Amino acid sequence: MSLAVLNPGGRDPEQHFPDFAGAPDDATHPPVNYHAFAASAGGAFYRRDDAIPADTKHVLLLLRQDLKASRQALLELRRAGKTVIVALKEAGACQVAELLDRPARLRLFQEICQRANAALATVPDLAPLFLGAGARRVEFLPTPYPVDDARWDFSQPIEERRGIFIGTREFSVPSRNHLAALLAIRQVASAMYEPVTVFNGDGWRGRRMLARLELPDGLLRVIEHRLPYPRYLRLMAQHRLVWQLDASAVPGQVAGDALLCRVPCVGGNGTTERLVFPDICGHGRTPEHLADLAARLLDHPHDVETVVARAVELARETLSFAVVARQLQAVLARLSA
Repeated sequence: MSLAVLNPGGRDPEQHFPDFAGAPDDATHPPVNYHAFAASAGGAFYRRDDAIPADTKHVLLLLRQDLKASRQALLELRRAGKTVIVALKEAGACQVAELLDRPARLRLFQEICQRANAALATVPDLAPLFLGAGARRVEFLPTPYPVDDARWDFSQPIEERRGIFIGTREFSVPSRNHLAALLAIRQVASAMYEPVTVFNGDGWRGRRMLARLELPDGLLRVIEHRLPYPRYLRLMAQHRLVWQLDASAVPGQVAGDALLCRVPCVGGNGTTERLVFPDICGHGRTPEHLADLAARLLDHPHDVETVVARAVELARETLSFAVVARQLQAVLARLSA
């Protein structure tokens, strides 16, 4: 299978994945999100349609804010005889609503869906949207994670882990429920004397908000700068659990990161959360229930081992590179028939 993932006019440079996930590297884009689809197929990620080789017949075209650029790329790719599947680059519910909040954008989106060979939904809730916009067919595939590649196993011994890692970062995005997550876990962290690690992407305002949590001395660790992805995972892997209350209905990278670290992810209603951590995700559960689950995991390390073992098993069945690559190959075969 030869697959090109195209983000027309995007910022990420062209990147090839001959070794699939490859080894973790601070200098290159990791095999996550839509780069993961390219990596799972041993393909490549492009920002220009004319850079895609003539013998690459299958393209996953990402739709972003500039839908005119996406439409033009689609026309060029179809003229070149390629099979084109379209997908929304930002697939969260609020992100999709923002993308399609103008009649002109909705018209372009409908035209793109009607001209493409198929649409790919990384979130099940997006399938009706694509069908309603005129897509010929819609396929659901979760974002793959290299859980089947030992190079991407960032796990650390459970007895060496400590603390709670906050999976979200943004106070300013309401559906992330970042502040609510911090407030909800405050009592658990204080009662069990577990430190809380949080990234602050909001500058001075974020620091003031975090100071208002008034956690006991030494229990709040604030990271003020972004880390390369492998370093980020190594930091996450030092913790006993990942905590979030994200209700954005996203593909679920927070849970995917936790999966690679072999750390339980409590809360969140993303696709990966539902597939890999079904018993502790936020889908259908209240914050109070989730806080109780977090406290139980902190109090019973054996339960952590059970949750992680099941998560890895479910991931290998549903969203490993090998499984998603086979599913993608089947989709492309049906479209080419």
